[in-house]
Amino acid sequence: MSQPQYAIMRFAKYKGPEITNIEAHNERRKERYASNPDIDLSRSKHNFHLIEPPQRYRAEAERQISAAGCRTRKDSVRVVEVLFTATPEFFKGKKLPEIRQYFEETLRFFVQYQSRETIISAVVHMDEKTAHMHLSFVPLTPDGRLSAKEIVGNKKKLTWWQDKFWEHMVAKYPDLERGESASQTGRDHIPPRIFKEMTHLTQQRQKLDQLLTGIGPLNGKKRAAEISELLDGYIPAVEKMRTQLKKYSTAFSSTKAENEKLKRKNKKLSESLEEATHESVLKKLEDAKLQREYEEALAVLERIPPEVLEEYAKPKASHRTAEL
Repeated sequence: MSQPQYAIMRFAKYKGPEITNIEAHNERRKERYASNPDIDLSRSKHNFHLIEPPQRYRAEAERQISAAGCRTRKDSVRVVEVLFTATPEFFKGKKLPEIRQYFEETLRFFVQYQSRETIISAVVHMDEKTAHMHLSFVPLTPDGRLSAKEIVGNKKKLTWWQDKFWEHMVAKYPDLERGESASQTGRDHIPPRIFKEMTHLTQQRQKLDQLLTGIGPLNGKKRAAEISELLDGYIPAVEKMRTQLKKYSTAFSSTKAENEKLKRKNKKLSESLEEATHESVLKKLEDAKLQREYEEALAVLERIPPEVLEEYAKPKASHRTAEL
């Protein structure tokens, strides 16, 4: 069973002397890294830059701030670092060009919302457990103000960043999930992977339906064997889907109640609703369809005759109990 794959983006703000410390780490200026045993210096030759620092981080930050004519205080945030990565499962089996492509995509995402000129360095580390990129930039706004608060912002702005990042990355990597859980953000993004799994489960359910529809005294034994074989994969798949949908229960709490109303409203969407609302309603309908398909997958199990279930329980009973 494959593990979920998450796209990850985290922000950190730096004001003064610590800028030199993050530069020493990012640019591998130290000879030893006793504080970080994960670093394997024999693999450091595989690290690479997407943006090379023109000079030392602090000096470059001060140059940009001065050029923009910004006033600073001692506690002003001069550098913001963004960590881009993904869960280890995502990088498994990927070669260096594919890994590079992922980080190039994260950079393409970032420069849509923050001027490339403000970026001091974007360096990818291949010498730690999981590949990741440190992108360091000066938090200058489009109108030339120094404001990490405006760019990185509060919890609401951070959620906005996570939303935009996931939307951008999932277009190229459909199996990626959002870096924060639905419960943390109050959002209800259901990853494409779950819809794919439900499609497969629905196909199994339809096959099971057909076997149950045609069962009778003459073919009972043969059908029971076929159904039993199908249930080997079907029951664990239903259980897995139940666990996943529970995780995204936020999405279903509203869609279930609103489903009928949304269906009626959907007919008039093109005339009466704005495009953004249109997409929102269609998304809710899609989520509701997922819930309905799951309920149908459960319901078909209730139609299995007791004698077939007895047949299913006979062989490898202990093995199946462990599986479920």
